[in-house]
Amino acid sequence: MSRNGRLFIVVVVVLGGLWMPVSHPMVPLSFAENSIHPGTTSAHEVPAQNTKTPDKTTGAKEGLPLKPARHLEFTTDEGTWLSLDVSPDGHSIVFELLGDIYEIPITGGKARSLTRGMAFDSQPRYSPDGRWIAFLSDRNGSENVWIMRRDGSEPRPLSKDKNASFASPTWTPDGQYVIVSRTYWGLRTYELWMYHVKGGKGVRITRAKPKPDTPTNRRINVLGAVVSPDGRYLYFARKFGGFAYNILNFPLWQIVRHDRITGEEDTLTAALGSAFRPLISPDGRWLVYGTRFETQTGLRVRNLQTGVDKWLIYPVQRDDQESRFTRDLLPGYAFMPDGSAIVLSFDGKIYRVSIPDGKITSIPFQVRVNLDIGPDLHVPQRVAEGPVHVRIIQDPSLSPDGRKLAFSALTRLY
Repeated sequence: MSRNGRLFIVVVVVLGGLWMPVSHPMVPLSFAENSIHPGTTSAHEVPAQNTKTPDKTTGAKEGLPLKPARHLEFTTDEGTWLSLDVSPDGHSIVFELLGDIYEIPITGGKARSLTRGMAFDSQPRYSPDGRWIAFLSDRNGSENVWIMRRDGSEPRPLSKDKNASFASPTWTPDGQYVIVSRTYWGLRTYELWMYHVKGGKGVRITRAKPKPDTPTNRRINVLGAVVSPDGRYLYFARKFGGFAYNILNFPLWQIVRHDRITGEEDTLTAALGSAFRPLISPDGRWLVYGTRFETQTGLRVRNLQTGVDKWLIYPVQRDDQESRFTRDLLPGYAFMPDGSAIVLSFDGKIYRVSIPDGKITSIPFQVRVNLDIGPDLHVPQRVAEGPVHVRIIQDPSLSPDGRKLAFSALTRLY
């Protein structure tokens, strides 16, 4: 803007923000070296931090230091990258939108807000009994795994990290643990961790670095874990290495099944476009997963009893393989309790897709969004007037006689 004959540029900074059907003694051998009971310690645990549970709405000192300065309110019937889940009774859908969590009837309708405030809440998952919801939130100043009552009350953290990121929480079928992908700065890949709902420091399930000197491109990256209905197996997407630019060596990810009893792992897919975001039906019969074909991404379904694998729906939405996949490679989706269909989001809407024929039914929703937003941060920078020294020119073209040069600079031709 021009002010008193001088030119200023205003820079705006936007702040966005297992179940084993057996008792605890049957600890899977592959977890044994890391397993703990709540309140005990292990060489592989994350150090405890005495972080108090903040109240998201009160602005307590223990929570986010940023205070709301603006408010945005509008109504919408669509959203981007909506991770969702279906309640165990099949009556409700919980989903995230713009950092808050909402619930709607399974047939659609007006959404009920479960969380509000400055924090960014995401990736909700119902507990097996439907009484709790696991989700990710930065309401204590850094992202952690949280649980809350189904009505949004009694939120409390399961992890207490100060410098970590998480993705794709999922419950064990007994409702005693939440399994989640976890990473931190410098590791560059995700590991699977398991947190007990009553406390403790967490149990590491997979190791990114089998050896201390494992190079970055050989570190094991694990995302989107789900547990089989009988609690024995973990299904997840795995690749070697972390984020990188100019990826040309597809495929990157494949679906792996991890046996919690023996520790053995089997790679179940060999998809040329990668395979990710696995989902197991409640009866253990169907495996649904995402994959890319040509330039678009869809979902395939495999009958685990017969091995028949086919397209369920194609396309859905763009996957996140070339980006940083901080919220997994596809948004979260879920089976109906009877296994007859999945519920997922794409093209901004929520749909029900029948298994195995792929019939699509729309589930309309309407959300009244109320967002608290932090203050604008304006940093004026003085720009010198007069001739400008151009440091970069584009598309130079020499005249036929070699005496003149045409080029583009500063959005103009010279």
